[in-house]
Amino acid sequence: MANFVIAQQHIISGTIRDTGGQPVPFASVYIKNTTTGTSANVDGKYTIKLNSGQFTLSFRAVGYTQQDHIVNANTNIVLDVKLSSESYTLDNVNIKANAEDPAYEIIRQAIKKRKEHLEEVKAFSCDVYIKGVQRLKGAPKKFMGRDIRKVMDLDTNRKGIIYLSESQSRFNFQRPDDIREEMISSKVAGTNSAFSFNKASDLIINFYDNYLLENKLSARGFISPIADNALFYYKYKSLGDSKENGVLVHKIEVIPRRENDPVFRGIIYIIDESWRIYNTDLYLTKNAGINFIDTLNINQQFTKVKEVYMPTSVNFQFNGNILGFKFAGYYVGVYSNYNLEPKFPKSFFNGEILKVTQMVNKKDSIYWSSNRPIPLTPDEKLNYVKKDSIAKLKESKKYLDSLEKENNKFGLGKLFMEGHSINDRYDKKYYSFDPIRKSIFYNTVEGLVIKYGVTYKKVLDDNVSYSIRPEARYGFANQKLTASLSGNYLYNPLKRASVSASFGNGIFDMNNLGSMTAIGNTINSLLYEKNFAKYYEKSFFNINTTRELATGLQASLAFDYNRNHYLTNSTDFKFFDNKEREFTSNNPFSPNVETPLFPTYTSVSATASLTYTIGQKYITRPDGKFYTESKYPKITFLYKKGMNGVLGSDVDYDFVKAEVSQDRIGLGLWGYTSLLAGVGKFLNNSKMYYLDYKHFQGNISTIFPPNLRKFQFLDFYQFSTNQQYFEAHLEHNFAGFFFNKVPILRKARLEEFIGGGYLSSPEKRNYKEFYFGIQRLVLRASYGFAYDGAQKLTQGFRISYGF
Repeated sequence: MANFVIAQQHIISGTIRDTGGQPVPFASVYIKNTTTGTSANVDGKYTIKLNSGQFTLSFRAVGYTQQDHIVNANTNIVLDVKLSSESYTLDNVNIKANAEDPAYEIIRQAIKKRKEHLEEVKAFSCDVYIKGVQRLKGAPKKFMGRDIRKVMDLDTNRKGIIYLSESQSRFNFQRPDDIREEMISSKVAGTNSAFSFNKASDLIINFYDNYLLENKLSARGFISPIADNALFYYKYKSLGDSKENGVLVHKIEVIPRRENDPVFRGIIYIIDESWRIYNTDLYLTKNAGINFIDTLNINQQFTKVKEVYMPTSVNFQFNGNILGFKFAGYYVGVYSNYNLEPKFPKSFFNGEILKVTQMVNKKDSIYWSSNRPIPLTPDEKLNYVKKDSIAKLKESKKYLDSLEKENNKFGLGKLFMEGHSINDRYDKKYYSFDPIRKSIFYNTVEGLVIKYGVTYKKVLDDNVSYSIRPEARYGFANQKLTASLSGNYLYNPLKRASVSASFGNGIFDMNNLGSMTAIGNTINSLLYEKNFAKYYEKSFFNINTTRELATGLQASLAFDYNRNHYLTNSTDFKFFDNKEREFTSNNPFSPNVETPLFPTYTSVSATASLTYTIGQKYITRPDGKFYTESKYPKITFLYKKGMNGVLGSDVDYDFVKAEVSQDRIGLGLWGYTSLLAGVGKFLNNSKMYYLDYKHFQGNISTIFPPNLRKFQFLDFYQFSTNQQYFEAHLEHNFAGFFFNKVPILRKARLEEFIGGGYLSSPEKRNYKEFYFGIQRLVLRASYGFAYDGAQKLTQGFRISYGF
């Protein structure tokens, strides 16, 4: 008969305070000389489970002297601890007038060893517990007409916890940048079906890197106090030395040389002789250029694992104020049970950086009471109870019906600005009605236009879904009614696999990449007598499918049947009659005479494309597969065949193209670069018309939506090709590198950028444009020049908006 021995565990708990009786938040509690431990909560309370036996517990917090306590774990024990402020002495330091502070030599040694320490751990795995709390400290009574207290479930002072989440994961790392994390459990207050967005990789901040938090809280990133060029950005001050765990630790204050450089402030602790980081207590402020928040404190504690030091506690604390909403919060990560020699199987790192299974959020309160390493505070306990009970209520059909009845109320103002929605979340049915403001516009082909559509979506099991959209369009001048029906079926969210189809007839832009927006063309036509956009009518049927073949590799196939009709202008109505200008015809190549650009013809084509993102990372959740932004380029190959004779098709052509692009290539303090380059050729152009040409995204408007692919001064239609082309776009955003040095401009938080585009084809050889400008959030202003070879074509201002 088999005998099973289960080690009995005992709970050691208590409160960690300072000598004045105040709690020490987030103090670490670890079994000495191990990475098994936990962290205190924000009130200084801790719990740790130990097997029967004698143990030495180490209590540590940045700014306090470590204490060790021997405990005999034979029963549950309450052990309260008082930590005294750290005592770092300058007794052995002799600083003479005009002499260099000894901190500088220590930092130089740390900089020399930086790369070695960065790369010395080739791989590791560990357990990670992450807790995130966000609190609202104050808010306006109403925002956009809605009662904030009711909407956000706050107390009478409009304060309270707005986000509370916990997660437990197994985290794996391999140099240079391979990570894989599997979430074991997750809990989010008030959302029983949600998954925590806390990732262990989000809390990894390595001060051995030269730059940190790049493209996160700032486009430029921030310079480490021990970066290779740190001495140019920091001043240092020795605050003394102390013995900690048998090693001599130097406490050094890091001070910005210039107030507004992208640097940290605070304290860094360096171990003598090995010159490793022992602790950090560093923070960023608005002066350093952080976005979205006012201050961020980064507190790290390292523990010796074999011959190296690994982080065992990482704490991010932040606060801010946006539009009168004052908030504060923290994320704390507890790292334990390190393995520095993991044996990862082949292909273990396959691009999946986080895996969240269906059962992750199914752990009950008994599980969390037994496995939660950081105790909840009283208000956090209340928040869980209150919001979890509300969440259960919200899942009932009765509650959802009453809630939807309120939310689905019709309003003319809402319909005009946002559209109207009718949601049935219990049965997962959703109706969406287009906003009226986007549905009414004007052009000289149709006159006043009403274009309206409704989308119906149904979500099935495993997040499979389908949607159906009918759409109708009527032009009052040409008295033409067109209508279409389209549908999409997402049959495998994890493979990003879907099939869609549409049929009907409609009015479309002759440039299939688009030209002027409907509202932009309306304003230019009615106010300035400039009808930039050119339209045609087509009756169509198309079907396409897309599916992920491998990580980062997406394939798509499409079949299109089109019956194309040329249209002419039907009206010359405008608000103001400009005597020096007349509307142009609907033929962009014959502006003064309405000559048909193409006959009525049938086009049948098939298109196949492959898009591969190098080094693509992704997150797998039960509701789908979610790609993260890659550090490497995206490559696209496309082949399109015009199929002569099929279903009466009048076209015969073969077109191929290749394209490479990448967004936000980080260049440290110099900001980031985005680029796109493409080349294409018609291998066969025996029978084709203008609509089948390769078109380009041009622009001749002062105000336009931004797009890296868009030329800022190129005509929409003149330079489309049926032969070959090469195009390239490059833009660099300096992210305030220069403006940050000008006091008057610094407060505006402006970002300067430069860019350019190039196009070469038989229709437009050696076209190039250059521009420079400034941006703030979603608004950009620039000035640019366009050249045909060495000849300047035009120049002018451009304003763009949106992402």
